[in-house]
Amino acid sequence: MTIPAPTRAVKYLPREHGATAMLLTPIVCAALLARTWRWAELATLLAAFAAMASKDPLVVVLRARLLWKTPHAETPVAARWLAGWAGLLAVCGMVIALAWPWRALGAFAIGIGGFGALAAWVNFRNRQRSVVFQIASAVALTSTAAATSLSATGAVARWAWWLWALLALQATAGILVVHARLDARIALNKGVAAPVEFRRAAFAAALALAAAAAAAVALGRAQAAAALGLAALFYLYDLRRQRDGEFLQMPLKQVGQRALAVSSAYALLVVAGLR
Repeated sequence: MTIPAPTRAVKYLPREHGATAMLLTPIVCAALLARTWRWAELATLLAAFAAMASKDPLVVVLRARLLWKTPHAETPVAARWLAGWAGLLAVCGMVIALAWPWRALGAFAIGIGGFGALAAWVNFRNRQRSVVFQIASAVALTSTAAATSLSATGAVARWAWWLWALLALQATAGILVVHARLDARIALNKGVAAPVEFRRAAFAAALALAAAAAAAVALGRAQAAAALGLAALFYLYDLRRQRDGEFLQMPLKQVGQRALAVSSAYALLVVAGLR
């Protein structure tokens, strides 16, 4: 069978804008907090991007080998992109290996390898919409805060742990609010009552942000408290407005832009609070 000539217009770059922001935001924040520059920081940025970008071509290659019965034009293109991203990842890995302690390097290698395998399997099985997987992804992606601290200072600084935790908490709340919105929108279109599971979970996550804001006030961390309070109020407001049919019809692009704006403001306030 003749394989059709693959189109060169296909580009295997990260498509999930929210996940890409979760990956890159901690790197920028950690670089600001580290107040120093090393080539390993650039290697960390490129390695993180390459690891995320390699997921889609890897899934295509796996499906070609394990599922598809006939040749697909996209397979050779995906294989070339996968090889390119893997090569970049290998070069960056060598730079990082020279800067990190061996114990930290081993821990991250195991973690990244394990999560990468899980992500490939989840996407291979088309289960990437699983909320548990998305929350696990948020925790994994925001770990670039610790990775950047290692690249900049040779250790995971105390502020890096806090940065990782605060960004992961906000990302988790955002994921739950989005799922609550999707449930409400689908229910509105069908003319039925919306499920309450994600709404309750999102409400609990927003309250957790509010509680963390109160704790930050008690500790004298005004900027961190402002960040947590901002996120809590935004998500509580969003959940309240999700009962409004007109609000639910807001284009998803606009929803994403609002969420990105709040996440950016949150990250900047967190950095100010951790300095």
